[in-house]
Amino acid sequence: MNLHCDESALRGRLSYNQPLREMNSWGVGGACDCFYAPSSVADLRRFLRNCIDKEPVYWLGMGSNVLIRDGGIRGVVISLRGRVRNITHRGADLVADAGASCARLARYCAEHSLAGLEFLAGVPGTVGGALFMNAGAFGRSVWDYATAAETIDRSGALRYRGRHEFSIGYRQTRGVAGEWFVRGHFSLSRAMSVAAVRKKILSLLKRRKEAQPIGHLSCGSVFRNPRGDHAARLVEACGLKSYSIGGAQVSDKHANFIINADRATADEIEKLICHVRRTVLAKTGVELLSEVHIIGEKRDEKE
Repeated sequence: MNLHCDESALRGRLSYNQPLREMNSWGVGGACDCFYAPSSVADLRRFLRNCIDKEPVYWLGMGSNVLIRDGGIRGVVISLRGRVRNITHRGADLVADAGASCARLARYCAEHSLAGLEFLAGVPGTVGGALFMNAGAFGRSVWDYATAAETIDRSGALRYRGRHEFSIGYRQTRGVAGEWFVRGHFSLSRAMSVAAVRKKILSLLKRRKEAQPIGHLSCGSVFRNPRGDHAARLVEACGLKSYSIGGAQVSDKHANFIINADRATADEIEKLICHVRRTVLAKTGVELLSEVHIIGEKRDEKE
C-alpha cells in the first residue's frame, strides 16, 4: 500500500504491514496494511486530508472491545493512544483528547478533586473509545457526564457537536456517519477533597478485581446485559463457565469474560463467542448481543 503524499513530511509514527497482536487486549490478530499514530490533531488532519483517498480507515485505542481477525486488516489503522492525550479543566468543566486512557482521566480527576468519572479507573480503553461505546461500569456511563464532543472526518475537517447531536444508548453512540471522535467535553462536580475521589476509585478497583479475571488477556465484557438480566448469569446458567475452544476460554471467575488462556487465535475466540451465543439462545431464548467489534479478515480469506 502506498500513501498519496510525501511520507517524509509526516510527523508521528508510520509503518506498513504492522502486526497488531500486541496492540489489543486479547493479544491476537494479524497485521494491517498501514498503521499511523499521529503526533497531534493537526498532524492527524494533515494525514487524512493529504495522504489517503478511499482506503478503509479503522481506529484503534487500547485495543479493548475489539477482536482483530488472524488475516489482519486491509486498509489504514489510526491510533491516537498515548499521543493525542491532553486533559485540561476549568472549574468543573473538563476536556480530554481521544487518545487519553480512561485510567489516566480518572487519575486526573482525582488529582483535581473532580467527581463523576471514578468508574473509568478500571476501564481498559481510551476516551475516544469510551465515547463511541458509551463505556460504563457500576451503573454509570460516559455520556452521563459528556456534554459535547469534537469530531474529525476523512477530509480532516473538525466539528464541535453537542450531546443532542448524538443518539446515545446502552454501550453505543451514533453520530454523523463518517465522523470520528478526537476530543470529549465533560461536566463534572467538585469533590470534597482529593482523598475522597481517590478513596472511591480504590473501592471500585477493588470490586472489579474481586469480580473479574484481572491479569488475563481479555477484552472485558463480551456481551451486553439484556434488559433486566445479566449476560454472565445466563452464560453460567447454561453451564458454559470454563468452556473452551482451543486456547480461548470462558472465564471461570466471570462468565461474561472470554480469556486468551493458552495462545488462542482470533478464530478460536470468535468461534467461542458464536458458540456461547447459540447455546444461550437455544437454552434460554435470549439472544445475547456482543459488545465486541470484530474487524479484519479471517486467515483463509487472505490466503
